[in-house]
Amino acid sequence: MNSPLVSIISPTYNHENYISDCIQSVQLQTYTNWEMIIVDDGSTDETYEIALSFAKNDNRIKVFTQKNIGIFRLGETYNFALLQSTGKYIAVLEGDDVWLPEKLELQVAEMENKPDTVLSWGQAYSSTFDLSANYNLHPNVHRDNSVFNNLPIKSASKDLLFTCFIPALTVVIRKSALDKTGGFIQNHGLPLVDLPTWQQLSLLGNFAYVEKPLGKWRIYSNQVTKTYTAEMAEGFYKLSIEFFNQNELYFKTVGIKEMEIHRYFKKLLVINYSRSGRYKLIRKNFSEARKDYCTSIIHFGFHEPIWKLRSLIGIIFSLFHADIETFTKLIGRVSYK
Repeated sequence: MNSPLVSIISPTYNHENYISDCIQSVQLQTYTNWEMIIVDDGSTDETYEIALSFAKNDNRIKVFTQKNIGIFRLGETYNFALLQSTGKYIAVLEGDDVWLPEKLELQVAEMENKPDTVLSWGQAYSSTFDLSANYNLHPNVHRDNSVFNNLPIKSASKDLLFTCFIPALTVVIRKSALDKTGGFIQNHGLPLVDLPTWQQLSLLGNFAYVEKPLGKWRIYSNQVTKTYTAEMAEGFYKLSIEFFNQNELYFKTVGIKEMEIHRYFKKLLVINYSRSGRYKLIRKNFSEARKDYCTSIIHFGFHEPIWKLRSLIGIIFSLFHADIETFTKLIGRVSYK
């Protein structure tokens, strides 16, 4: 097999507890022709210094720092790293996640054997912050291989219109394809680059799905997806409508109507405002939790009545300043503490 260079883009911020695991998981790859481009977004802890200590002993690691610009300008950080890259392929690994050892070897082989592919991806575990337990293997919803492999081209866009089923830490992108999209894409106030970028890549070429776990991402109560749960759902809604309008003829050809998008996201907003309330309860932000719970109940029609009931229970917990996570453990659901 050819061994083309893989450029790994690793944005990081205040990940002093995680960045060592992240870098070591790259160093343990069975595929060794890589460069790791770490961009520290002005961390206030020791993240930058820890990364530098690895770079001093491994010349494949390049570390940059910048004044903090935050997650809502994450696209700028990603595209800065992209400008520093020299590889044929671009991989994504944020500073609090880790890879499994054969990850790159499996994916480079796939993409070298399939020159029409623009992106490879695979399964990933969600895990506790210390990687001691694996909760779920993603994707955990069956889709047929035409969607997973984007065969024919645009097949994946039907699902990417509604949800991001591709775990970002598993992705390897052909750099020439990423150049055609203008780099990584961030829009609609979303604190992420993955879904809008995968959407545009789905219009350009096939995907190569690896049906094996390739890495682990940590879940914890103060991460972005839990801090901005409701806002992200609002942004996804806008992104989906825009993507539909850009490709309306194709989506109508495959039987997708704009009304389906509105119905789907109204249901999602009920759920995500309820979840946002829960995450705020964990952080003991009781008044803001009640606002989100109330939004979940009052708005978005009569969708998801069970989640509206959960929101009502959440309001009661917030009024009494009760610990919802203790209750959550008692009924056997995942705790985010």
